Amino acid sequence: MIRCFVAISIPKTVAPQILAAQAGLPAGRPVPAENLHLTLAFLGEHPEPVVEDVHHALSEIRSPCMDVQLEGLDAFGNGRVRLVCIRAVLSENLARLNASVKQAARLAGLNLPREKYVPHVTIARCGSKGASGEDALKLRDFAARKAGFRASFRAESFVLVRSYLGQSGPSYEDLAEYPLTWLQTS
Repeated sequence: MIRCFVAISIPKTVAPQILAAQAGLPAGRPVPAENLHLTLAFLGEHPEPVVEDVHHALSEIRSPCMDVQLEGLDAFGNGRVRLVCIRAVLSENLARLNASVKQAARLAGLNLPREKYVPHVTIARCGSKGASGEDALKLRDFAARKAGFRASFRAESFVLVRSYLGQSGPSYEDLAEYPLTWLQTS
């Protein structure tokens, strides 16, 4: 079984800005630079042949290169904070790419949940139970103090990523990279 997701990688030129935004994190486990990404769709765990089918479907996507705008921090979770993230602006091109990725995965046979896409880059995780009480308040305050965070980059590809779960957190392996085109959509 392969646990995987589809994402836009964070360029090495932008990662230092994101790592700086983690400074002073009052709780949770910071995400290392090599694991930073903007998720397009979490696919779950599937047998290798199914992931191959997804790969072939993703290879058919034609989408333009796009500027990705990162703006402000947020603490996700109702009551308990599950993660701290940097929000991404949901541009028309990003929304279309997300929809294309989900459609490709469904055409390959995956049953993905129909949920609203909230683009973000996770910068800290708070474990399976999340942070509560004083830690949750500190994380929400941390995110509010860093609301002015801004960064941007040009996305020229997206990737299919394998996720390995471990005691010290997940590690990732790129399985395939798919280019975005320089052509503009009409």
